[in-house]
Amino acid sequence: MDPRIETINRLADIVKSRIAGRAPVLGIVLGSGLGKLADVIQDPIVIPYKELPGFPVSTAVGHKGNFIVGELGGKTVIAMQGRIHFYEGYGMDKVVLPIRVMIGVGIRTLVVSNAAGGTNLGYHVGDLMIIRDHINLLPNPLIGPNFDDFGPRFPDMTRPYDPALIKLAVKVASELGFQLQQGVYVGGTGPSYETPAEYKYFRSIGGDAVGMSTIPEVIVARHAGIPVFGISVITNEAHDDYAEDYQNDGDDVVVAANAAAEKMTALIERMIENMQL
Repeated sequence: MDPRIETINRLADIVKSRIAGRAPVLGIVLGSGLGKLADVIQDPIVIPYKELPGFPVSTAVGHKGNFIVGELGGKTVIAMQGRIHFYEGYGMDKVVLPIRVMIGVGIRTLVVSNAAGGTNLGYHVGDLMIIRDHINLLPNPLIGPNFDDFGPRFPDMTRPYDPALIKLAVKVASELGFQLQQGVYVGGTGPSYETPAEYKYFRSIGGDAVGMSTIPEVIVARHAGIPVFGISVITNEAHDDYAEDYQNDGDDVVVAANAAAEKMTALIERMIENMQL
């Protein structure tokens, strides 16, 4: 057996042994500054990444580095309170390992969130954007021998983000009294923020928001046939005409994400209540 699959199975078994027979049906990835959703998970069991042998540890600002298993919206969920990024120096196998472990634990749907810069000129700080498609500028995590037990060599990516979940999000947001943007997420390696020329380029090729994560997680989930819902919090207006003294700042991104966290928490919790899992 491929040693990477052995690692996935071993870690999934350890997580299962720690959660007292619970069976998570939904996985959630909480991005920069968005870990507050974890605070509303009921009856939580917290598993720090550092307690899982061979598991990568998140070093990014605003990422606590825990699995949290509990109840949310009437469903048993497993949430990643902090993700793993390619720019932290991990190979793609490590970046997507947490998603594959959650698949091994038994999730049937994945929700991913992130903080992103809005390249769309109509986007403003604090907007929530449904990810309806993406443009991948990161290494593809499926490069190398295929994990046949997870999915096919050439998985279809025609609908990487589930249309039914997008429709549900729009309905729930309307019920909650706010609107959602819908757009294309561009994923780059980071960790440097993009230049004004790059922002202009991303907008010209159809990108509405840009970040440094998420897409590898979505690819391995779709490889395994897991439906995905993705959402970005717009934490800065990534346009290409700035004041001379403007600077992108990672701490400001976390502050902006925290400010939008209450709205996103309400949306995700109500969506989960209405999901048929």
